[in-house]
Amino acid sequence: MASCFARMLRILSSLTLAALIATGTVAEALAGQAATPAREIFGRAPLPTTGAPKSYGFYSKGCLAGGVAIPTDGPTWQAMRLSRNRRWGHPQMIALIERLSNDAAQYDGWPGLLLGDISQPRGGPMLNGHASHQIGLDADIWLTPMPPRTLSSSEREELPFTSMLQKGKFLKIDPNRWTQAHARLIMRAASYTEVERVFVNPAIKKKLCDSWNGDRRFLGKVRPIYGHDSHFHIRIGCPEGAAGCKGQAAVPAGDGCDKSLAYWFTAAPWAKPKPGAKPVKPRLATLADLPKSCVAVLGGPAPASEMQATYGYSGATIAAAPAAAGDSVTTIEAHSYVNLPANVPIPLIRPSTN
Repeated sequence: MASCFARMLRILSSLTLAALIATGTVAEALAGQAATPAREIFGRAPLPTTGAPKSYGFYSKGCLAGGVAIPTDGPTWQAMRLSRNRRWGHPQMIALIERLSNDAAQYDGWPGLLLGDISQPRGGPMLNGHASHQIGLDADIWLTPMPPRTLSSSEREELPFTSMLQKGKFLKIDPNRWTQAHARLIMRAASYTEVERVFVNPAIKKKLCDSWNGDRRFLGKVRPIYGHDSHFHIRIGCPEGAAGCKGQAAVPAGDGCDKSLAYWFTAAPWAKPKPGAKPVKPRLATLADLPKSCVAVLGGPAPASEMQATYGYSGATIAAAPAAAGDSVTTIEAHSYVNLPANVPIPLIRPSTN
């Protein structure tokens, strides 16, 4: 029964699904479909819910109510891969992205951000690409600087990622691609109080450990992980008072330039399965695996249009994340614009999950 229901959902148009969500029919229909893969529903919801923003569950197992979209273009950012419909997030996440784009352009010599995936309109598991990004508190930022012109729709879909690694070398930064402006951008993101983690490739973390001469208090937030050689991943903490949001343990004390980083430069993280080992097929999360509130999120009413759910609509912009206690734009050394590589090299293949 569940498989039949999933096949039915695959052929629903976005407009049909939007109508079901708006009337609450989806929530009622799913009440008895606990085994249905949750990504089949959340991955096709075209609009968020109306009402107050709330993040339910954990970064890799949850959903989002009251999400807002970042505008596709701003003074210092452009959103990429628009067909994915993943430029939605909690208003605090969207405010932080806008703040980072402005600060990096003003202080760090970074001309503007190219924005990758944030979250789906109602969060939840995605049809492809990520395990996290489910509650509107994660965002991917490309390590390619924004060009001095507005990209076309086709360019936003087809522009290749640019890896910071040397092709054919094991975890080696390419000096012809990496610049101090890249380092300042990542450390700027880590310096914000609300940011709990910034995920990067182990080679990028090592480069920062070896060469960052600025304030190193925030270096421990920069965490090594598979992939992430062409973008970095910002994660903020649960909003204050968000009872339904499950936070992550604090990062260990120190700058992270220790044996925990050295581990990534051993064979262990890259070991292949033993010969004859039976491959384990990943289990798809179902609605039963998510917080109970997520069924209500699926059935919540939608705004009349995407524009009404875009951050800053009608001038009702939430304060753009003013500097919190302990934050300072001067903690990252201010520099004039640094010329970045003129030739965009062909990148390595980007891993599909993070």
